[in-house]
Amino acid sequence: MRLTIACPQAHIDIANHYAMVLGYSEADGLTYRNPSWQDAQGNLYALASLPVGDSFVSTSTSPLQRPAWDVDQIIDMTKAGQAQALVILWMPNEDSTVPPLATTNRITAILGMEGADAMAAMGLTAINSEPAE
Repeated sequence: MRLTIACPQAHIDIANHYAMVLGYSEADGLTYRNPSWQDAQGNLYALASLPVGDSFVSTSTSPLQRPAWDVDQIIDMTKAGQAQALVILWMPNEDSTVPPLATTNRITAILGMEGADAMAAMGLTAINSEPAE
């Protein structure tokens, strides 16, 4: 199933530490980079959209453990915990059929929608990087 995540520009650093905890290597610390999406107010977001396994939700919401690969303690576990506390995870169910809009004070994650649909549901549009004519 697909997970699409909108990370507000101000939280990119802590979100990358969280991504490393959940990921496979130091390279996961580059999950959120250039904020190239915006909400209706012009706030900037970095996005990630990826397939995840069935155990991802329970792993990502459980108490964080330093991964075995992080022998040099690259991950700042405090930052990872801060990011985890900001995540709002939405998945469709009988009580909730409307995903939340992205907001600057939360990391918004939508499970079970295609990436483009999830971004639109969060109220995000790509920043036009084309030069104006």
